[in-house]
Amino acid sequence: MSRNITILGLESSCDDTAAAIVRTRDDAAPEILSSVVAGQTALHADYGGVVPEIAARAHTEKLDLCVEEALEDAGLSLRDLDAIAVTAGPGLIGGVLAGVMTAKGLSAATGLPLIGVNHLAGHALTPRLTGDADYPYLMLLVSGGHCQFLVAEGPETFRRLGGTIDDAPGEAFDKAARLLGLPQPGGPSVEREAAKGDAGRFRLPRPLLDRPGADLSFSGLKTALLRERDKLVAAQGGITKQDRADLCAAFQAAVVDVLAEKSRRALVDYLALNPPAPLFAVAGGVAANTAIRAALETVSANLGTAFIAPPLALCTDNAAMIAWAGIERFRAGHRDDMTLAARPRWPLDAGAAPMLGSGKKGAKA
Repeated sequence: MSRNITILGLESSCDDTAAAIVRTRDDAAPEILSSVVAGQTALHADYGGVVPEIAARAHTEKLDLCVEEALEDAGLSLRDLDAIAVTAGPGLIGGVLAGVMTAKGLSAATGLPLIGVNHLAGHALTPRLTGDADYPYLMLLVSGGHCQFLVAEGPETFRRLGGTIDDAPGEAFDKAARLLGLPQPGGPSVEREAAKGDAGRFRLPRPLLDRPGADLSFSGLKTALLRERDKLVAAQGGITKQDRADLCAAFQAAVVDVLAEKSRRALVDYLALNPPAPLFAVAGGVAANTAIRAALETVSANLGTAFIAPPLALCTDNAAMIAWAGIERFRAGHRDDMTLAARPRWPLDAGAAPMLGSGKKGAKA
């Protein structure tokens, strides 16, 4: 007999405080009963990026309110749940710690099992929440802090085929926006401007396309954008609205080209594994970019591979993906206890060599 599994998920790894409730049955598709996200964009607007201390304090103030709202929206109480899942890393340690401590408190008060979830696994398993994705599938996790190609072989088994050796695409978009005087977050701002620009006016580099493999780099692209902007400033004393739109279009086109070609290479490597039902999926905040989605879908079609991109609301950080990852771990028999620790770094593929640029403390992802 099939059984309902209903789990509350908590997410607080960066600048979105989120709570969600997901329910599944063995013989039915999962259902998102509620999903609440309290963003912090206004809190960080004056600083040009996320301030960790401000983010952590906001999570502490909002987590319990988000839980209450998620329960109310789902028409449930804590006693209707089977477990509590929480992002235990990687992320800004203050925010991760706020979520973990909230989850521990709820678990201690109710006796509900506690399940720590890798934030990246939440993104990587989203295609199984929103679509009919069977293992193994290829996942491009592309966000503000991470970019890597992963073969998802199971809820806790991932094989990395490549990743960024420096900036993640979302980070590069944020830096590009700051260089051009656009508001944060940079991804949506650059995409809006790019729609009004001429991508062919400025020729920006496509980093690492001259080297084999699926590793990526975006730091040099940002530097090239800075040089083009400075040339305009030196020649005419500033940049016009059209200059800015054309620069955004050129920058976005370069990111699209790099991601498309590197995705093609990763797909070739994945298909060499002879998966029974080939599938390429994309998740993470940058997956909300329509130009990037379209390019990745074309690459998949050219190689005869099915393509899945989650709904836009599930591309950015959310707690529904954490609740679902918790369900996957719960089904596998995993439980945590009060020793669950908040982790600023937590690679999905622990056996892979650290990426260049991962820092002295080791690989974050």
